[in-house]
Amino acid sequence: MQEKEVIEIFEKAGALLTGHFLLTSGKHSEKYLEKFAVLQRPGYTEKLCGEIAKVFRNDKIDVVIGAAVGGIILAYETARQLKCRGIFMEREEGKLKLRRGFSVNENEKVLIVEDIVTTGGSVQEIINELKTNYKCEIAGIGFLINRSGKEVDFKAGKTFYLAKMEIETYEPSDCPLCKRDIPLIKRGSKNLK
Repeated sequence: MQEKEVIEIFEKAGALLTGHFLLTSGKHSEKYLEKFAVLQRPGYTEKLCGEIAKVFRNDKIDVVIGAAVGGIILAYETARQLKCRGIFMEREEGKLKLRRGFSVNENEKVLIVEDIVTTGGSVQEIINELKTNYKCEIAGIGFLINRSGKEVDFKAGKTFYLAKMEIETYEPSDCPLCKRDIPLIKRGSKNLK
């Protein structure tokens, strides 16, 4: 699948929004990718996760892990296509942890999946948790969109993404949208009241 096709899926799903947004990272942006506009459509999800699965098909993945909430859908569908387990981490006292009886066994090969990467904070949290508490092998990280503005390498297996989008972000103190008094829109689970 070409990068252009991935971006077209986001556009067709109405997932590329324009305004003044507070991102999970705390930064502000004029563009927002509403991943759930895509993930609510099984056909799109199957196609996108299929591209990630294709890249890791020969790595003998035992378990695919994502971060709640969007990562649950991605982990499940990617694992389904790789014919392995799909689990997720969720926050417990502010930190991403395996809960609900999920575990990773010693020497299992793990693929981490993510939807949109801006700073990579959630992915790094999963990597740190796995390296600290589990004796597994991280085969790599696969995600849908790299919107970080740079090449991303988590130094944990291979890193793969389907598309890169140049979307400018701003620190709140330097945000031109704030300076123009454009109302700030808080989207995403960390920003809901």
